[in-house]
Amino acid sequence: MKIFTLLLTIGFLVSCASSSKTYSPDGREAYSLNCSGTARNWGMCYEKAGEICMSRGYDVVEKSGEQGASASGYANQSYAGVNASTLHFRTMTIACKRSSVF
Repeated sequence: MKIFTLLLTIGFLVSCASSSKTYSPDGREAYSLNCSGTARNWGMCYEKAGEICMSRGYDVVEKSGEQGASASGYANQSYAGVNASTLHFRTMTIACKRSSVF
């Protein structure tokens, strides 16, 4: 039961998109968003972009995603087995739109 609780807690901690500051090709301040993993999705990247830029809106500068597989084997004196999983890599770079002044 303790292991299940620990895994559930870790799942909640890593379930939101992460971001880091960078610059877009046109010189604007931009953000690199990472929403990789099985517990994350593209919607989390878009939600994070909305939190960062708020009512100004944003431009998607770059977006990439891949799906792959991972497998590992293990063995000891009692048993052997294989762990397999699907990996999801999702990154997006956004730049907040410039405020328009009337």
